[in-house]
Amino acid sequence: MLPLRNLKRFFSKAVRQPTYALSVGFKRLWALLAYFLGGGKSTSPEALTFFLTKLCNLSCRMCGQWGDYGITKQEGAGDLKFQLSLDEIKIVLDDVCRFKPNITLFGGEPLLYPQIMDVINHIKKLNLHCLIITNGTLLASFAKSLVEAGLDELNISIDGDRELHDEIRGFPGVFDKIMEGIEEVNQWKRRLSRNKPLMINIQCTINRYNYERLEALLDVAQKAQANSLTFHHLVFLTKDLMEKQKPFDKLLTCSSRDWEGFIFEPGIDPQKLYKKLEEILRLKHRFCVDYYPNFSKKMIEEYYKNPDYLPSEYPPRCVSPWICAYIFPNVDVRPCLNCTYSFGNIREAEFLKIWNSPKAILYRKTLKKEGIFPVCRRCTELYRY
Repeated sequence: MLPLRNLKRFFSKAVRQPTYALSVGFKRLWALLAYFLGGGKSTSPEALTFFLTKLCNLSCRMCGQWGDYGITKQEGAGDLKFQLSLDEIKIVLDDVCRFKPNITLFGGEPLLYPQIMDVINHIKKLNLHCLIITNGTLLASFAKSLVEAGLDELNISIDGDRELHDEIRGFPGVFDKIMEGIEEVNQWKRRLSRNKPLMINIQCTINRYNYERLEALLDVAQKAQANSLTFHHLVFLTKDLMEKQKPFDKLLTCSSRDWEGFIFEPGIDPQKLYKKLEEILRLKHRFCVDYYPNFSKKMIEEYYKNPDYLPSEYPPRCVSPWICAYIFPNVDVRPCLNCTYSFGNIREAEFLKIWNSPKAILYRKTLKKEGIFPVCRRCTELYRY
C-alpha cells in the first residue's frame, strides 16, 4: 500500500513519528486486503480530512479553487458560506476516535474557520494525530495556541522567496507574514518547552512561475527551521480528459466540475525541471528534501508533455477511497476532493455506516473495475498509496 518510490518520504517521517508510522503501515495493509477482497467494503479509514471552509484570503495563481482558472470563485456567495458546525465536527470525532484515524484540517484556508482552535483542541483531547494544511498568513496570531494544543504537523505552502511568493500569491507582504508566523511557532515551542508540532513541513507546488527558481526554497526552509521541504508536481488537466470523465459522472450521478479549475497548460519545460530537481537533491541539507510524486526523468517528461499520460512508475489504480474520506462543509462524506459523489450525510447517519454504505460500495466497485477515472491521472492521492 506504500509505493516503493515513496519509501524515502515515509521513512523520513517515521524517524520522528515511529508510533504514527507503524499505525499507518498496519492500516494501509488492511486497506490493501479490503481493496482486493472486500467487494467494495473497506476497513475503518486511516485518515479523515475535514474540508472546513471554501473561503480563502489569497488567490494563488495555480490554485484550482481561487487561482487564475479557479472554479470556487465562480460559485455563488451562498455556496461559500457553508461550514460544518463545531458540534457536527465533534460528533464525528467522538464517533471515529475508537479506530484512531489521522485527522487533516483543510480548506480554503482552515485558519479562517471561526472555531479552528476548538476543533484542534478536541482532536488532541481524543489523542488523535492532527495535521493542518495552511497558507501560513494567519499563523502568527495562532502560534501559541497551536503549540499549547499539541498540533502534530504543520504543513505550510510556500512558492519561492519573498518577491516570487508574493507575486504568485497575489498580495505584497504575504511572505513576511508567513515567516513571522513560523518563527512565532518555533519561539513558543522553546518558551513552553514543547516539541510539537513535531513536523513543520514546507510544501512548494511546482508551477510555470517558479520551476526555474526552486533552489530559493532551500534558504526559506533553513530559516523556517523546517523538518522537510517537498516539491509537489503541478496538478492540471486537459479538456479531453474532462470529456472522458462525463460518462462516469453520468453513471454515478455526480459531477466532477471542480476539476475544471485545473484545466490549463502547465507551461513547464520538463527537462529544465528535472535538471533543477536533481541539482537540489544532490546537495546536503539539515532537513529532508524530496519531490512528489517521485518520478524518473522519463516520467516527468510524460507527465508534463503527454496529453494522454498514464502513470507507469506507480500502480495505475486509485485506492484512496479505501483509505481516506473527505467531510465537506455541506456535511457530505466524499471519496474525492473534486467530485460531488457522496457516500452519505453526517446529519443522517453515523460515519462508519456511511463509510460502507451502498453508495460507498458502488463507487469503490466502479473505481476498482476501471483502475482510475480519466480525471485521476495527475491527482496527488493517486500516488500516495
